[in-house]
Amino acid sequence: MRDESGQADAPAATATADAAADVGVLRVMPMLDEHGDQVLAIYRAGIAEGNATFELEAPAWSGFSAARLPGHRFVAADSADPAVVLGWVAISATSTRPAYAGVVEHSVYVHPLARGRGVGRLLLATLIESTEAAGIWTIQSGIFPENAASIALHRSAGFRVVGTRERIGRHHGRWRDILLFERRSPLI
Repeated sequence: MRDESGQADAPAATATADAAADVGVLRVMPMLDEHGDQVLAIYRAGIAEGNATFELEAPAWSGFSAARLPGHRFVAADSADPAVVLGWVAISATSTRPAYAGVVEHSVYVHPLARGRGVGRLLLATLIESTEAAGIWTIQSGIFPENAASIALHRSAGFRVVGTRERIGRHHGRWRDILLFERRSPLI
């Protein structure tokens, strides 16, 4: 699983933060290259908080984009200012084996000032709809046990814990567990 964010140029980060603080009607749209700076800034913020991902820094946009499957990458914005990204969701393949073609791993990140306003819930609902329409039957994610907000969000979207991966990776010099969450589509 991945959950990340960070910092960008001061003017862009300030504009995003100001708009994120006042969320009105939300709008979800496909993630485009033009969203890259804001998506990576939100990712860096998650990284900096320490309970979203094992990653220590965000990749360049080209690497980030190449690692996520097209057609299932979305950003959320306030409809009053759709140029400001409040959160994002995207998936990656879990395997190249044909038997697992319908199993993906996802990441969902919300700007710190836009949390608690339904951004993550709307992004996950959009992702579930798009993946089911594409015949994807399982969405999974690894979540740090300390990330209570992400755990609550995923449970509310129909994900369940299928296990704990103990001491699965080192993060800032210490071993960390993740809870393996999955949502199995009832339609496929």
